[in-house]
Amino acid sequence: MVTLGFIRNYTMKPSCRFLMTRKSLGIFGFAKCHHSLTSNLARNHVHKKQFSAYPLRIFGFGSAINDTQKIFCIPKTNFGQPRFISVFPYGDCTRRRASRGFSVVSSFASEVKGYSTSVETRVNDKNFERIYVQNGIGVKPLVVEKIDKDENVVGEEASRIGIAVPDEGENVNAENVEGVKGVEIAGPKRVESDIEKEAWKLLNDAIVSYCGSPVGTVAANDPGDKQPLNYDQVFIRDFVPSALAFLLRGEGEIVRNFLLHTLQLQSWEKTVDCYSPGQGLMPASFKVRTVPLDGNKFEEVLDPDFGESAIGRVAPVDSGLWWIILLRAYGKITGDCTLQERVDVQMGIKLILNLCLTDGFDMFPSLLVTDGSCMIDRRMGIHGHPLEIQALFYSALRCSREMLTVNDGSKNLVRAVNNRLSALSFHIREYYWVDIKKINEIYRYKTEEYSLDATNKFNIYPEQIPSWLMDWIPEEGGYLIGNLQPAHMDFRFFTLGNLWSVISSLGTPKQNKAILNLIEAKWDDIVGRMPLKICYPAIEDEDWRIITGSDPKNTPWSYHNGGSWPTLLWQFTLACIKMGRLELAQKAVALAEKRLAVDRWPEYYDTRTGKFIGKQSRLYQTWTIAGFLTSKVLLENPRMASMLLWEEDYELLEICVCGLSKTGRKKCSRGAAKSQILV
Repeated sequence: MVTLGFIRNYTMKPSCRFLMTRKSLGIFGFAKCHHSLTSNLARNHVHKKQFSAYPLRIFGFGSAINDTQKIFCIPKTNFGQPRFISVFPYGDCTRRRASRGFSVVSSFASEVKGYSTSVETRVNDKNFERIYVQNGIGVKPLVVEKIDKDENVVGEEASRIGIAVPDEGENVNAENVEGVKGVEIAGPKRVESDIEKEAWKLLNDAIVSYCGSPVGTVAANDPGDKQPLNYDQVFIRDFVPSALAFLLRGEGEIVRNFLLHTLQLQSWEKTVDCYSPGQGLMPASFKVRTVPLDGNKFEEVLDPDFGESAIGRVAPVDSGLWWIILLRAYGKITGDCTLQERVDVQMGIKLILNLCLTDGFDMFPSLLVTDGSCMIDRRMGIHGHPLEIQALFYSALRCSREMLTVNDGSKNLVRAVNNRLSALSFHIREYYWVDIKKINEIYRYKTEEYSLDATNKFNIYPEQIPSWLMDWIPEEGGYLIGNLQPAHMDFRFFTLGNLWSVISSLGTPKQNKAILNLIEAKWDDIVGRMPLKICYPAIEDEDWRIITGSDPKNTPWSYHNGGSWPTLLWQFTLACIKMGRLELAQKAVALAEKRLAVDRWPEYYDTRTGKFIGKQSRLYQTWTIAGFLTSKVLLENPRMASMLLWEEDYELLEICVCGLSKTGRKKCSRGAAKSQILV
C-alpha cells in the first residue's frame, strides 16, 4: 500500500483543491484516486489520502504545492499513471503561497515487482526511498537520500564499458559556450515589420492556458476550420519552435510550465489491444478539457494522447527526445538551471534515456523505430533506423550529458550515454554518408561478403542505387541518407535529419559543410519557392502505391511525400549560422516572408517547387508561424544560436567500444575508418 502524508504548517494557506482520476483499460473498467486539501487554519493536522483501485493495480501519487505549480504529481510506479490531471480551485487557482513554513516528507513503499527484463528503474523503495523537499519542490537546495543507489539502467550495456565518469559533483561535458548566461535576449531594438507583428499576435492567440497559466500552443488556430481533429491540441514536437520564439523574446514562463506539465504526463499505457509500452514514454500531445462535476461545478483536466488516438495508432518516439532538447534550451537561454536540477526532472530524463538505451535484439547503435513515429507520422517507408530519429537521439544524448547530475546512482547511465554517443556518431558518419566518392564505391560493391574484414557490411546490392541519384548528386557536396538496414539503403534526402546532424555535430565538420553545399547546389529542388522540402525526391507510381499504401494525403510532392514545410526554416537557420552560411538562411527566410502571411500561414506546400498551398494544409499553423519568428530573431542576433548548437566533441572520437571489449577481437572496423572520420 502506498502512503503519503502532508505535514502542514498552520501558517500556510492551501491554494486549491484538486482531483485526479485515472482511466484504465476498457476491459478493466475504471480506477480512481481522490485527493483533497481543505483549509483549516485553526488546526494543525495531517491530511491522509485514500486510494481505491482494481485488483492487480496499484496506484500512488506524491503531491505538493509550490511557488510555480499548483499541483505536482510524482508517479511511484509505471502502473496506474494519472490519465487526467486536474485542478479545481475553491478560489483563485493562480494564488501564490508564502515561501516559508512548508515541507513535505514522502515515504514510498511499494510491493510492485519490476516486469522489465533489461531496465530496472522502478521508483520504489529500493532506489527512491526518501525525498526531502525544502521550501517547495522548485526551490534549491534539494536534499535527496538514497536516490538511485543501484541504478542498473541499461542492462548489460553499462557494465561492458570502461569509460571514465567524473566524480560526484563534477560537470558532465560542460560546454563553455560564450555568452550562455547573462546574455541579453536581443540587441538594439529594430522596428518589426507588419508581418512579424501579425505573426506574434497569432502566436499569442494560439496559447493554451491550464488553471490560469500558459502551458503551450495549439497546433493550428484556423477560425474557419470546422473539423480541427487533433490540431486543437498541444503537441510536444510542434511546441518546440513556439517555445524557442518565446524564450528568445524573454518569455520563459510558458516554456517552464510546458516542461513540467508534460513531465507529469510521462510514462503511460496505450489502449490498443491492452499493451503497455516501457516506462518513460512522453505523449505526442495533450488537450486541456473542461469536465463537469456535481453541483454545477467544472474542472480543467489534461488529457494526453500517447498514440492511442493518432492515425495509425503509433506511439511517438521523438516526443521524449524533443522534451530533453527543449529542457536544455530553456536552461541555456534563461540561465536558470534549477529546473533541470530538480529531482523529478532528473528522474524524467533518466526514464527517457532508459527507454531509448534498453538492450534488445538490434545489433546497431541507431534507434530502431516504426513508420509514423516522428514528424513523418504516416506510412512513408521510414521504418527501421530513420536519420531524423538518430539525429534527435544523438542531440538528446548530448543534452543529457550536460544536464544529468552525476552520483553513484547515475554513473552507469552516464557511461551508457557516452558509449552510445561514440558508437552512434561513428555508425552514422561511416555508413549513412554518401557523396560522389561513396556512391562510386557502392556502385562497385561485392556482395555476400562474410567475415570481419568485409567492406560491404550490410550486403547492399549496387542495383539499389537509384537512377536519379547518379546525375543529382553534386561534385562538391553530400548528405546523410534517410535509412540503413540490411540489404537496404534509403537514398532519399531527408531535410530534418540532415539539418539536425549539422546542428548537433553528428556529422563531421567536412560533412556538415558538404550538406549545406548540396542544399545550395540543389536549391531549386530542396528550397524552390517555399523552403523547405521535407524529403527529396517524392516516391511515385508503383512505389507510392506499395510504400504508402496508396495514401491519398501523401501523393507525390505533397505532405510528407516531398511537400515543403516552412517550419523547417528555424532549423535551417541554425545550421547556416553554425557553418557561417548566413546568406543562405537570409535568402530562404526572405522567400518565406513574401508568401506566408498572404497565404495565411499554411502547414505545408505542394508541387515540386512548393508553388501551391497544400491540398489538405491547415491554415494558421502555429509551428509555421513560430518557425518564421524564431528564424527572424536568430538572424537578427546570430550569437543567440550558440546556445542551441553543439560543437564537435573530440573526446567522443577517442572512445572505441571494441577496444574496451575483452572478447579478443583482433580487428576493429573503427580503427580503419578513424583517419577518414577525423576531418
